[in-house]
Amino acid sequence: MSLDNRYGAFIDPGLEVSPLARGPLDGMTFAVKDVFAVKGHVSSAGNPDWLRSHPAAAAHSAAVRSMLLAGAALKGAAHTDELMYSLGGENIHYGTPVNPRGTGRIPGGSSSGSAVAVATESVDFALGTDTGGSVRVPSAYCGIYGFRPSHGAVDMEGVIPLAPQFDTVGWMARSSGLLHTVGRLLLGGEEENGMADPASLAEAPPAEAAKLQMDTLFIAKDAWALAAPETAGELSGALKLLQAGAGRSVQIEAAPEGLRAWMDVFRELQGSEIWETHGSWIRKEQPTFAPDIAARFKLAEELHSRDLAAAVSFREEVAARLRNLLGETGALVIPTVPGPAPLAGGDRAQLESDRTGAMLLCCIAGLAGLPQITLPVSGPGGLPLGLSVIGGFGQDLRLLAWVNEIWNPALV
Repeated sequence: MSLDNRYGAFIDPGLEVSPLARGPLDGMTFAVKDVFAVKGHVSSAGNPDWLRSHPAAAAHSAAVRSMLLAGAALKGAAHTDELMYSLGGENIHYGTPVNPRGTGRIPGGSSSGSAVAVATESVDFALGTDTGGSVRVPSAYCGIYGFRPSHGAVDMEGVIPLAPQFDTVGWMARSSGLLHTVGRLLLGGEEENGMADPASLAEAPPAEAAKLQMDTLFIAKDAWALAAPETAGELSGALKLLQAGAGRSVQIEAAPEGLRAWMDVFRELQGSEIWETHGSWIRKEQPTFAPDIAARFKLAEELHSRDLAAAVSFREEVAARLRNLLGETGALVIPTVPGPAPLAGGDRAQLESDRTGAMLLCCIAGLAGLPQITLPVSGPGGLPLGLSVIGGFGQDLRLLAWVNEIWNPALV
């Protein structure tokens, strides 16, 4: 039986795969962004020409298989922006999923359908991908929890790439507890060191990591300056809740060089690798893209011809600096996005400006390969906002466990 698709979350609401075993996710359902390999399914990557020129998957992706082995049932392939190269969620080929928390507003992308599927309770949780913000932004715009892991922490096998040096498998849920549970399954390792042993999940209590603590919260003043005044005001109560659960909080400037300089380096490195990844296919297939997506690929081609040695060196310096700052028990707190979701179908220049604002914030974790959780906060007029906590490299489950222990939505 096909899912209810009244909000347009799914490109294939009829895609169903039964669990492969019993486990911690028994009885739960999940959706996948239409870039994850599902045996027998052809992923679209948000573009009909990609769909036409690629075969059905011969096997499930590693992340999908993990969820099926944990007892969850796959229900539906969710929409994505074209080749994951946008943060808006609008798609000229397949339409735009409806943001259930913001009438007439974009859902955010590129994991647009995944966010809407969770927000509308069509599924319990969803898998997406996050390269430049594609899980964090739609999660914030749709009022749900979202997580981008440390780079390389979750297996990307069987996932259509965008820019591999930044690509991550991310996930979304309506509670911090379920976000944590899914993370424990996807990440593996020992929880005390930021990871957990999947074999112990069925017996382990959900709050066994209560002893974990964030010693220091770093409040990034330059990131908070990007939020609209009313946004910062609405987030202040949620910030106090996080501060109460940490040892201390310190205000810092995250990017002495300026966040725009950070974003420019991120875009240069991302764009060059995007063309390295997809340039040959674009030249061969001559796909039809929306004008804004086509312009981004044109820029990516230009960036690919540049000498990016200085950008690579800058990124390495930023990553080392942030990783050393946060260590194992530090966290950086920033707004996820500057404000509520922009109106759908709006002026392209304004939408690009909104995208830039989101990128200025998302590039922080992206450049350093750090884990980031976005928490839903009600903003002006009840529109969703996102408050983000960025953890130390490899401290993914420490971050998820700590937030799950101290976060109380009723107090926000």
